Amino acid sequence: MKNSRIILALVASIGLFAVSCNNDDSNGGETIAPLAGKWNYSKVGTTSGTTETLIDAPQNQSGCNRDYIDLKLDNTVIEGNYDSTIDPCALFTDNGIYSRSHNDLTRVVNGVTKVQDIVNLTFNQLKLKDDAGNIEVFVR
Repeated sequence: MKNSRIILALVASIGLFAVSCNNDDSNGGETIAPLAGKWNYSKVGTTSGTTETLIDAPQNQSGCNRDYIDLKLDNTVIEGNYDSTIDPCALFTDNGIYSRSHNDLTRVVNGVTKVQDIVNLTFNQLKLKDDAGNIEVFVR
């Protein structure tokens, strides 16, 4: 009697474990983290085969706020660039539109279209990669 209870408990535990580890991708592989918001440039890099090389974003000027993209809920985008060429940490912005199709992000700013794969999207990080293997990492 005691052995049958142990076996029953073991079978029930294994069944619960199997159900909790189900790999059902009912959301099509997309994350539920919001894409809209202000994202600061953190790192840039490239891929070669399966090797990724990332460095601190060189477009971020020392002593200034980080350059950014601001993806608005109405599908407009503002790209912010801090530049000290004329005035210290002067902010220059360009406006455009963006769209998301599954895990692709398309931005059109000043007539230039940029299509990137959303490699990672969490509440704190957005990682994009284009077809040439160029990577941009943004943080909130």
